Amino acid sequence: MSKKRKIRVGVIFGGRSGEHEVSIVSAQSVMKALDRKKYEIIPIGITKQGQWIAGSAAIKFLKSGIKKLPFKSVLPPDPTEKHLVKVKEKGLTPVSEKKPEITSVDVIFPMIHGTYGEDGKLQGLLEMADLPYVGTNVLGSAVGMDKIIQKQLFKQAGLPVVKYDWFLVLAWRQNRKKIISRLEKNLKYPMFTKPANSGSSIGIGKCHNQQELILGINDASQYDRKIIVEEGRGGIAEIEVSVLGNDSPKVSVPGEIISSNKFYDYDAKYVDGKSQAIIPAKLTKKTIRKIQAMAIKAFICLDLSGMARVDFFVTKKGYQIYLNEINTIPGFTSISMYPKLWAASGLPYAKLLDELIKLGLAKQQEKNQLATSYQPKKDWYK
Repeated sequence: MSKKRKIRVGVIFGGRSGEHEVSIVSAQSVMKALDRKKYEIIPIGITKQGQWIAGSAAIKFLKSGIKKLPFKSVLPPDPTEKHLVKVKEKGLTPVSEKKPEITSVDVIFPMIHGTYGEDGKLQGLLEMADLPYVGTNVLGSAVGMDKIIQKQLFKQAGLPVVKYDWFLVLAWRQNRKKIISRLEKNLKYPMFTKPANSGSSIGIGKCHNQQELILGINDASQYDRKIIVEEGRGGIAEIEVSVLGNDSPKVSVPGEIISSNKFYDYDAKYVDGKSQAIIPAKLTKKTIRKIQAMAIKAFICLDLSGMARVDFFVTKKGYQIYLNEINTIPGFTSISMYPKLWAASGLPYAKLLDELIKLGLAKQQEKNQLATSYQPKKDWYK
């Protein structure tokens, strides 16, 4: 009996994103937890300049911050290839011109948080290459990344969100007085200023007055051309749940985040190690059921698949629930909530990765059953 071949999993990390460093740590956790008896792991790093490099040294090169790689790897958007090609540092000439060095993969596990990884761009390339991948599709990724568009869709679906306003950076530069006046008329302090397309709380500010509001908007404008400003709520708990599945998703127990800072910013999430997670969150059974139902509804509303972490605000008095946002490639570090919530729900880290890979392969199999061409009755175009 022939030995069953291992599934070749390409784990992509790094990227042209403010969450580059977080992505590396997430990918290391994933690669460490993947069962080596089932999978052959292909690390695929993307530098801050957007250069790809596949192989065991990818982590080392990205952590070094090197700008000139000894070689590059290219993923052709050709559905008949399904592999990476190693090329010289300059141009697209293969390292060995007689026999190009290639690395084939069976499924991709994207671990790039933020821009060029979580926003549909990477997913579009993988779709072009006809490669199975973990996580949601192009549309769901793009919408899930944009805090403004997802809130508009949530409101249309009847899901409660906090009061907010948004504007373009161009409009801010042209007439900031008008925008400040509108914000102060429609929203109450404290306000949260955020880039519309960002994650890991990068570019987010908590503003208690007009001076802080201006500084917060200016900081957020470094990361995106669209800014969202949300009204802060006092006396709230930050609650998160994890969702897993394709067309029939399931949801984890909820967890509460106790931030070490004035809000759950980048340092509180990854650096100081002082934030706490209460899993499961101390909520009434009725509130938990509502949160879980809303998480599933939000997941389906954005046509997501594979995985997502859904974040909520819950008032400590009256248990009023507000849907904050969805993250389609949540953190997978050792302290990240997505895997911890599933572990508390009875699905340990390694089994969770198995399930995500199965879901990615199943999604590809379903897609491959769809027609990709149409034969007209007459060859009119010729």
